[in-house]
Amino acid sequence: MSPVVAPKLDDYKDRYKSIQLERQDGILVMTFHTDGGPLVWTSVAHEELGYCFLDVGADVENHVVVLTGTGKDYCAEIDFTSFDLSTSRAWDTVLYEGRRLLRNLIDIPVPVIAAVNGPAHFHPEIPVMSDIVIASETASFQDGPHYPSGIVPGDGAHIVWPHVLGPNRGRYFLLTGQTLDARTAQDYGAVNEVVPAGQLMSRTLEVAREVAAKPYLTRRYAREVLTQRWKRLLDEGLGYGLSLEAHAAVDMIASMSQEAD
Repeated sequence: MSPVVAPKLDDYKDRYKSIQLERQDGILVMTFHTDGGPLVWTSVAHEELGYCFLDVGADVENHVVVLTGTGKDYCAEIDFTSFDLSTSRAWDTVLYEGRRLLRNLIDIPVPVIAAVNGPAHFHPEIPVMSDIVIASETASFQDGPHYPSGIVPGDGAHIVWPHVLGPNRGRYFLLTGQTLDARTAQDYGAVNEVVPAGQLMSRTLEVAREVAAKPYLTRRYAREVLTQRWKRLLDEGLGYGLSLEAHAAVDMIASMSQEAD
């Protein structure tokens, strides 16, 4: 029986349509995109990110991970037509991928830094779960795909935003479709630094190099102790929230279909 071998970057860097992967001096930059332009959230992105986070976390040559977007947007659009949300069987796939997405992200065993290059209106919980969040002055945050679209904010948004913003601000953010500009997000504690757009990556990489310079076990164990509460919160509430989101969505789609008839 062949021994299990940890993945190397060359094994997975060209595996994903929605993610460009580049590494220098142990700093892995994950750039999200759609056909080379700003990321449009689709079922493909929803599936790929969880698997990619797993590969990234298993590669011991990754000393620090940077998450960023392409062009002027981090993720400002969604293609709802790419998702099937009409049946319990279809939602079973969404639930499986949704759990893997955030759990594999938080299981990356080295520090994660987000460089939010523009509007993050679809699944903005992904960047704000990072250990360090640096935003361009052009960035903004909104939970667009859920309550504003008639969907329960159950696939992690219900955990992340009340935790990051505080219970009252978090619930208001989710239930009103509030958009936070970069400075407000910083004032509310969701962002650590706000910099001019042209300085975003240089500043992010400067911080990443400082973090990467620490000893191997210091980096990895610091990430471990700093993510323990995230892991507990996800274990307690992620599956439950996804299940309620699915139940309400199937009911909404059935009601819309009856009205159309």
